[in-house]
Amino acid sequence: MYELVSLESALAGTVFAGKLHYLPSTGSTNSDAMTAARNGAPHGSVWFADEQTAGRGRGDHAWHSAVAQGLYVSVLLRLPIAPADMPLLPLAAGLAAADAVRAASGLSVDLRWPNDLLIGERKAGGILVESQAGFAVVGIGINVHQQSFAADLATPGTSLDLESGRWIDRQPLLIALLEALEREARGLLDAAAVRGIPERVARASTWVKGKEVEVHGPQECTGVTDGLDEHGFLIVRTATGVVQVQTGGIRVAATRNG
Repeated sequence: MYELVSLESALAGTVFAGKLHYLPSTGSTNSDAMTAARNGAPHGSVWFADEQTAGRGRGDHAWHSAVAQGLYVSVLLRLPIAPADMPLLPLAAGLAAADAVRAASGLSVDLRWPNDLLIGERKAGGILVESQAGFAVVGIGINVHQQSFAADLATPGTSLDLESGRWIDRQPLLIALLEALEREARGLLDAAAVRGIPERVARASTWVKGKEVEVHGPQECTGVTDGLDEHGFLIVRTATGVVQVQTGGIRVAATRNG
């Protein structure tokens, strides 16, 4: 369980101070945050839960959120981000999540474009960003204590406990995540920092350069990744040309799996 008094104390000097909303159980923290945002909730408001009964990932995929087994958190941001820069927000959130996991567990995260947190070949978390005019909600789910996963997952799952071989406390992880998100949010207001996000993601990912992948979604194709453009879109070189992938997901190409 979370120690709410000490959590508030640890975040006293941040934009999140006094804006933490703990929910023992909820349908979806992102849905809660979106509703509150429409009703005027302030920048830096946070919703986090021990359980989600209707957790969501990108593309309306379900996100399994077992009781007290993971970190399920959504953050409301009201920032003057240019529409052209909005695709960089989930990438910045991924960088924050990777920093937090490293700080809390010592584990290195591989960022799979656009929103997956992998450790080795297994998925440890994901990011869902939803936005409307004037605000964005950043939802992050990280598997912490889970010991088993469904066999039919598109990408096998893992948890921080499994990968580290020890019990990882969710509270320091949440604190580290929010602190890292605040840093990234400040960076989104600085033009030079914004321009640096694609290169930072490329350094934190084995997926965005030189990886043979299948792209699933509206721009379905197979090819080799060739970096990110200035908007955070994935460049894929195919047999017929270069594709700027703006939405969808990627997997290792079937030819690599034999």
